[in-house]
Amino acid sequence: MGAYILRRLLLMIPTMLGIMAISFAVVQFAPGGPVERVIAQLSGQGGDALDRLSGGGGDMNQGNSFDSPSGSKYRGAQGLDPEFIASLEKQFGFDKPPLERFGQMLWNYMRFDFGTSYFRDISVLDLIKEKMPVSISLGLWLTFLSYSISIPLGIRKALKDGSRFDTWTSAVIIVAYAVPSFLFAILLVVLFAGGSFFDLFPLRGITSDNFDQLSLVGKITDYLWHMALPVTALVLSAFATTTLLTKNSFLEEIRKQYVTTARAKGLNERQVLYGHVFRNAMLIVIAGFPGAFISAFFTGSLLIETIFSLDGLGLLGYQSILNRDYPVVFATLFIFSLVGLFVSLLSDLTYTWIDPRIDFERRDV
Repeated sequence: MGAYILRRLLLMIPTMLGIMAISFAVVQFAPGGPVERVIAQLSGQGGDALDRLSGGGGDMNQGNSFDSPSGSKYRGAQGLDPEFIASLEKQFGFDKPPLERFGQMLWNYMRFDFGTSYFRDISVLDLIKEKMPVSISLGLWLTFLSYSISIPLGIRKALKDGSRFDTWTSAVIIVAYAVPSFLFAILLVVLFAGGSFFDLFPLRGITSDNFDQLSLVGKITDYLWHMALPVTALVLSAFATTTLLTKNSFLEEIRKQYVTTARAKGLNERQVLYGHVFRNAMLIVIAGFPGAFISAFFTGSLLIETIFSLDGLGLLGYQSILNRDYPVVFATLFIFSLVGLFVSLLSDLTYTWIDPRIDFERRDV
C-alpha cells in the first residue's frame, strides 16, 4: 500500500501542473482583464479606482488577456498617460512574458505563497481563511446530513423494494432531485425568513452580531439557528442521488448468489445485510464521496451563499472571476484541486478499510 500511495502522490504533480497550465492559458484569451477594469473604473468613477488600487499591488504573476501588455491598446485608454498604463501593468505583473509569469506563479504556489488580491488590501491566503468558516459549515453539514439520510433510507428502500414505503419515498426523492436547491432556498425564505408568512430564522451570516457575548449553549444555538435554512435547502437536493445509488447498489448485491448461500447457512437478515452485503454495496457509494465533498465546499453552495447572504468561498470565487481578480481565482483553483486529489486518494484508502480484499498495489495506477 505504501508504494501505491507514493505513486498517487507523485501523479498529483503533473495533474496539478496540467490544471494550472490549462487555466492559465484560457485566461490569456479571456476578454478584459485587471488593467481594463481599472481603466473602466477610472472612466466611470474617477479617483475611486485609484483608492482601491492603493493596497492591491505587489508581485502578481497570474494571467492576463493580452500576451504583450506593454504594447497593447486597452479599450478606453485613449487620453491616459502611457506611463500610467505601464505602471498598472507592472503593478499587476503584466510587464513580463506569459511563460515567465506562469513559472513565477508555480514557484510561488509551491511555497504556498498566493500573493495579494488585486483589488483588496489583503493577502489571498488571509482572504480565503476569512471566508473559510462559512464554506466549512455548509460543506460539513451538507456531507454529514445527506449521507446520514441517504444511506439508511437507501438500505430501507432496497429491503422494502416495491412496497408502499418505497413508492412514496421515491416520489419525494424525484421531486427533491428535480427542484434545484436555490428554489428550495427561496421557498424557505418566503415561508420562514420574513418573506410572506413567518419570520423565524435570520437571513444573513452564520452568527449574530452579539455572538461573542453569548454563553456556550447560546453560541451553539445561535449558530444552528443561522445554519438551519441554508443547510436544509442544500440537503433537500443533495440526498436524492445518493439514496437511489445506495438502493440500487444494495438491490444488486442482495440478488447475488453469495447472499443466498449465506442465508442457507442459517445467518439472519441482519448478519447477511451488514456482514456481507454492506461492504460490497457501499463501495460505489464511497466512490462518489470526493466529488460530493468538494462540490459542497465550492460550486454547490454558490447560489445558497448569495440567497442567504453568506460570505463564503463560493461567492468569493464567483466575484473574483467577475472582477478579474486573478490571484484569488488561481489560488482557490489550486487549493480546491489539491484538496480534491487528496480526498480522492483518501476514498481509495477507505475502499481497503471497508473491503480488505481490494489491493491497489496489484493494479496499475
